Amino acid sequence: MDLKISGKSVLVTGGSGGLGLAAARILHEEGAVVTLTDMEADTVADAARDLGPEVDSTAADLTDTADIDRLGAMMSAKGGCDILVHAAGVTGEKGDPLEMSDTEYHRVWETNFMSAVRMAKALIPQMVEKGWGRMVCVTSENAVQPYWDEAVYNTAKAALLNWVKGASFVYGPKGVLMNTVAPAFIESPMTDYMMDMRAESMGVSKEEAIASFLKEERPYLTLGRRGQADEVAAVIALLCSDRSTFTNGSAYRVDGGAVAAMNT
Repeated sequence: MDLKISGKSVLVTGGSGGLGLAAARILHEEGAVVTLTDMEADTVADAARDLGPEVDSTAADLTDTADIDRLGAMMSAKGGCDILVHAAGVTGEKGDPLEMSDTEYHRVWETNFMSAVRMAKALIPQMVEKGWGRMVCVTSENAVQPYWDEAVYNTAKAALLNWVKGASFVYGPKGVLMNTVAPAFIESPMTDYMMDMRAESMGVSKEEAIASFLKEERPYLTLGRRGQADEVAAVIALLCSDRSTFTNGSAYRVDGGAVAAMNT
């Protein structure tokens, strides 16, 4: 399917790997002009080179307002941003919600929530000026189905889901469509680490650890496997496209059924 975004200017945060890089790959293949940003300059530059010589990259710390202002100026110099894919984020520490420090709550809040707000402030006005734009934020199943030991992550992702919905009312009529995508248990370095730790603690293989996790912790994920980054990226790309013209303020789950509730 032609997504009708050839020539559109795209910025992807968290672009070094995982969902961000997978989404960038599809958008690049569809003819968009893609820029990747992430924390480490060498890593994000390598990711850009893997996609192709036309793909640009820059390092940025999205908890630093000066870096966000620089990204905004950079995209303006490129003719203005058309599409923002905000995939940057951290998982945060895990444990008793009352034992998590204020510092950790603030760290994850700044990285997972405020970075999206500040990126929107920097880039959505450029889209409004053009009369066309897309912002897609990666949330999580945790935004609507919180796990007790992931309180700092749950809180920031739930806030992001709520914020995008509210902002979409304002900017949809101005031509900028804002949506979220909520993945669950995607194969990634993060879930690899989780499953390696589980396998070690249980004294079983990684495959057995994954199977027991699905049975005990994700009973509604009846597809019986981890998702793939490309499976999430396909939905992100559609929401970024000019095929998705009547979707605004929506939350798309790509979770294999992991969230049991009907409502988002």
